[in-house]
Amino acid sequence: MPSALKRVKPARRFIVSGRVQGVGFRYYTREVAWQHGLIGRVRNRADGTVEVIASGAREQLDQFEDWLRHGPRLARVDALRVETIEALDYPDFDIDS
Repeated sequence: MPSALKRVKPARRFIVSGRVQGVGFRYYTREVAWQHGLIGRVRNRADGTVEVIASGAREQLDQFEDWLRHGPRLARVDALRVETIEALDYPDFDIDS
């Protein structure tokens, strides 16, 4: 494969609504993302939702998305909006303040 052509892993942007702030959602999300070998970030938004950007193998993204649909024990996920985005190059998966 020519060096100019790279195999790009899929990436998704998730917006999680419900009781997702103040319940450790970002910290659990980072742990689950690490377990699935994903890179990206998670952050609270001013409107009370949580935004997650994740990139990795499609199967791992699918499993991660399934987890996001219910989140950690103290959370209540009412809605999950998902969109495919252009892959971004993050060094790891981290929490943005």
